[in-house]
Amino acid sequence: MGGGDTQATPVFDRVGDLLDAEEPFALVTIIEGPGTGSKLVVRPTGVADPAFEGTLGDPGLDRVAIRDARGELAAGRSGVRHYGEHGEAREETVVVFVESFAVPPRMLVFGAVDFTGALVRVAKVLGYRVTVCDAREVFATSRRFPTADEVVVDWPHRLLERVGENLGERDAVCVLTHDDKFDVPAVISALDTQVGYIGVMGSRRTHANRLVRLREAGVDEAGLARLRSPLGLDIGARTPEETAVSIVAEIIALRTGRSTRALSDSDGPIHG
Repeated sequence: MGGGDTQATPVFDRVGDLLDAEEPFALVTIIEGPGTGSKLVVRPTGVADPAFEGTLGDPGLDRVAIRDARGELAAGRSGVRHYGEHGEAREETVVVFVESFAVPPRMLVFGAVDFTGALVRVAKVLGYRVTVCDAREVFATSRRFPTADEVVVDWPHRLLERVGENLGERDAVCVLTHDDKFDVPAVISALDTQVGYIGVMGSRRTHANRLVRLREAGVDEAGLARLRSPLGLDIGARTPEETAVSIVAEIIALRTGRSTRALSDSDGPIHG
C-alpha cells in the first residue's frame, strides 16, 4: 500500500470544495500502519458526485472504511477505527481516524409565541441551525428572535413542503401553536419527512383533540406514535427557559436512545 502524499492535493481540494458548499462528508486518514497519511473523502449514502474520492491503498480497506465512515457521518461522530491491511475486522494492523464534517442539525420552530425565544436560544447553544416560522407577520420578526438563523413569514406546512426532503434523524420540528389551522397541517407535513423529532406543545386535553383532527385527516397510528406531546421531559419546568431545556433534553434522549421519563409517557397533570 502506498503513501498518501501523491493524493493529498486532490483530496484537500475536494475537502475545500465541500466545506465551501456546506456539504456533509467524512475525511478518513490512516494514522498508523501501512499507508500512513493516505486519505479518503466519503460522502453520505445516496450521493454520487462522486460518492468518495481518494484511497487508503487497498480496495477491501476502502470498502469497509467507506461503510463505517458513512455510519459515523450519519451520527455526526468522529473516531478511530482499527482494521487489517485489507479491511479485515478485529485486527489492528491499520488505524484510521474518521473525521465527520456534518452540517449543523436543523430545528424548525413553528409559532412565534412566548416560549419560542427561549427555545431558540437554548437550541443555538447546542449547535442547531434554527428557523422560526409563523404566518403572522407582526409576530414573526428578526427583532423578536435575534438569535434565530432565519425567521420566515409563512404557513408552517408550506415551509415544510420546501425544506422537508432535507430533514433527517438529527433534525427537529417543534410546533408551539395551539390553533388547529396552524398545527394540524404542520404536523401532517412533518410526518411526511424523515425528521427525527416532532414535538407539539399543548395540554393533554389539547393534544387529545388534536389527535381527533389528525385521524380525521388520515394520519395513521404509526404516524401518531411519532409525535411527542406534551413535548419535553418531565422535569417540572414552568418558565419558558426551563421548558426549552426540557424540550432539548427530550430531543437528545430520543436521539441517543436513553431511557427517560417523558411527559408523553406519563399520566396526570403536567405541572405538579
